[in-house]
Amino acid sequence: MTTPRPLIAGNWKMNGLAASLDEARAVAAALDAHPVGARVALCPPATLVERMAQVLAGTGVAIGGQDCRAEAGGAFTGDISAEMLAEAGASLVILGHSERRAGHGETDSDVAAKVAGALRAGLEPIVCVGETLEQRQAGQALAVVTGQLRGSLPAALADADFAVAYEPVWAIGSGLTPSLAEIEEVHVAARATLVELFGAAGARVPILYGGSVKPSNARDILAVKDVGGALVGGASLKAADFLGIINAA
Repeated sequence: MTTPRPLIAGNWKMNGLAASLDEARAVAAALDAHPVGARVALCPPATLVERMAQVLAGTGVAIGGQDCRAEAGGAFTGDISAEMLAEAGASLVILGHSERRAGHGETDSDVAAKVAGALRAGLEPIVCVGETLEQRQAGQALAVVTGQLRGSLPAALADADFAVAYEPVWAIGSGLTPSLAEIEEVHVAARATLVELFGAAGARVPILYGGSVKPSNARDILAVKDVGGALVGGASLKAADFLGIINAA
């Protein structure tokens, strides 16, 4: 069984203006000078997707969107379709991030519909799952994560490339991280669920860890069983920090 290359994806969230493209250029230049084994992606705000794709054309850095609408088009003011992201130069898209689930009321079925939309447009989905602090304290972390996986991953993914990202909600942007044992427990449970859903293909899906990943903790986290990469927030905004995580993979 082939182990997929680790995926290190940077989620810029609602950060970044044109000047920030210099950070993306610096990442690409460093990786061109010193290639790494991991796949690398940057997911800027929608206003920068096309410009970043142009800046990074011909490099090894892929471009992703941060969300997409399930439908290909229509009367959905302010939304962006997967087809629009693909035309702008994206090859991946983050879906079901906890900030979307909490702030926009997205359900598992909403996420599954968006995944189907991403596949329709040829985008590789990165599907996010994770528990709140209250759910973890109540001993519900594994049930929440595996339930989100079952509800958010449509059967069509069986023949597609995709990744899962485990992000404990309470660790995102807080500076807190679970223990390595806690990370392993969830990733092992997620792996078992992926195999349950997709058979042998589920054993090859990268399961990324996200939530206050930094150069100082990346190597230990990425060495944990069934951790297949990282979804990086704030540390992906500066090339030096992001490269520190990439080089740890």
